Amino acid sequence: MSVSLVVIDGSVVAPERASVSVFDRGFLYGDSVFETVRTYGGKPFALGEHLERLAHSASLVSIDLPVSLDVIAEEVERAVAAAGNDESYVRIMITRGSGELGLDPGLAKNPLRVIIVAPLHPPTPETYASGVSAVTYRTQRASDATVAVGAKIGNYLVAALAMKKARSEGAHEALIVDGRGRVVEGATSNVFVVHQGRLTTPPLDAGILAGITRARILDVCKETGREVEFRTLGVKQVLAADEVFISSSIRELLGVIRIDGQVIADGRPGPVTRDLHAAFRENISKIQSLGS
Repeated sequence: MSVSLVVIDGSVVAPERASVSVFDRGFLYGDSVFETVRTYGGKPFALGEHLERLAHSASLVSIDLPVSLDVIAEEVERAVAAAGNDESYVRIMITRGSGELGLDPGLAKNPLRVIIVAPLHPPTPETYASGVSAVTYRTQRASDATVAVGAKIGNYLVAALAMKKARSEGAHEALIVDGRGRVVEGATSNVFVVHQGRLTTPPLDAGILAGITRARILDVCKETGREVEFRTLGVKQVLAADEVFISSSIRELLGVIRIDGQVIADGRPGPVTRDLHAAFRENISKIQSLGS
């Protein structure tokens, strides 16, 4: 991914000159929170919702925001405009800051904020049409059984290892399976399962990330009268589904047609996935037209 520009503590820096201290806790310990935002029509989508979640994640891990959300929003909007991409991928990160070596959070001072803007490369129309494969990855996430459960933290080692497995097997995503054998979410996505037309997705109290796109999908379901059941499913139940799809800000809705080498249903993204994706995009278009 070629980066267009970087903003560090409010100052624009050329990507090749962007750097932070080796004593920054985000580098040392993954002691940070972040958000990933995409643009539609060149404008950051659901930026307010993303920043509210950023603040929530920061509060869960006791990182003080260095500036207000309004300031961060202005910096993001200016950065996107300055980048000049047709559409942009934006990563916003807040670290606890730098200080003496040691795990004690009290050693850190001056939380650091970084905004990275790059050209957006979403899935191709062919990928949406044909679907993707996934693998399962059994693990315990870094924030499980802590006060930070559900926070979008910078410690992504579990997700990185899960994606390593996925890539080694030629898959697009890894589905995280918890200690009880339940599929809770993707390494970088939320998960939905369709059985006999009924939609099922894990509840927030399963420790999943409260996805912004997930919330939009649930809004669309409510608007169209489609019932949603909030519960976790075991791997065998997911494999027996009529449809499986993942959701994220960058990928929107993406059908999963194979898991651990086993084909899901007829091996194509199903009608519920296609209909919801179309309704999701229509919902975005309405929001954009209202904001213009």
